[in-house]
Amino acid sequence: MILTLVIIVLLALVFDYINGFHDTANAIATVVSTGVLSARKAVLMAGVLNFGGALMGVEVATTIAKGIADSSLVIPAVVVAALLAAITWNLITWWFGIPSSSSHALVGGLAGAVVAHAGRAALHTEKLKEVITFLIISPILGFFIAMILILAMLWLFRRMIVHRVNVAFRKLQLLSASAMAFAHGTNDAQKSMGIIALALITYGKLGSAGAHVVVPIWVKFICALSMGLGTMSGGWRIIKTMGTKIVTLKPIHGFAAETSSAVVILGAARAGIPVSTPHVIAGSIMGVGASTNVSAVRWGVAGNMVVAWVLTIPVSALLAGGFLKLVMPYF
Repeated sequence: MILTLVIIVLLALVFDYINGFHDTANAIATVVSTGVLSARKAVLMAGVLNFGGALMGVEVATTIAKGIADSSLVIPAVVVAALLAAITWNLITWWFGIPSSSSHALVGGLAGAVVAHAGRAALHTEKLKEVITFLIISPILGFFIAMILILAMLWLFRRMIVHRVNVAFRKLQLLSASAMAFAHGTNDAQKSMGIIALALITYGKLGSAGAHVVVPIWVKFICALSMGLGTMSGGWRIIKTMGTKIVTLKPIHGFAAETSSAVVILGAARAGIPVSTPHVIAGSIMGVGASTNVSAVRWGVAGNMVVAWVLTIPVSALLAGGFLKLVMPYF
């Protein structure tokens, strides 16, 4: 039992670390592409704020641990298969520079492994539908909030000299990028906390406090640390996609995209909904681009990203089903 728990914790930390460098671009792509910070400084800033954000709240962890499936029907092999599937998909999409969703991958992997082991009846279908619905809605919210925000700011500062606007928003973008990095840590690190909590619940080592799972402080700390270190390692392939390939950004656009994304992600984290940070920031970037000129958005790149988003849950579920067969004899 001890060895199995150790393996699950290590796999969860690997997923957390990969999530960190895979999703570094969420927080810093715009601040790097607009020249506000060097990539190295931006990655360091994001890593520190990811760590701080990861220590805040357990709502998303509770959803992962108890909301997706009946924890009484989950066995260690299911958790291992879900993590292996999510890790595999994250590495594939990172290699090709596609900003896909770690949330989608983990939810799909967990759902696929649970169904392969105990059938569809083991899933909490209503909660799963809610999670998937918000995974779809959140980038749309980011798109429209960012569009409204950038149009409002462009109108407010329409009489100012462009150079002065850029100088002002270069400074303000430090705040918006910090908020985005903090939000990313708050939402994403809790996913690994939830997986570890699910494993502890499976072994009867963890209880609940009302509606929330009691996540031990050591779990919070190691997940926060792993996320922060992963972020500091940098995901340069995806930074390039997010920062330059979707639309050309100026500091005011970067500020609008990051602020809108942080609002959506922090709101979702408070509600216990594991949304996708890459989807939200990508939606926000498209929103600021489309607000002034629809043709400024490279819709071909955006289309490739959407295809990857659609594929993530079913592919992760299938991968998890396959991994379950492989690991079942050993767990």
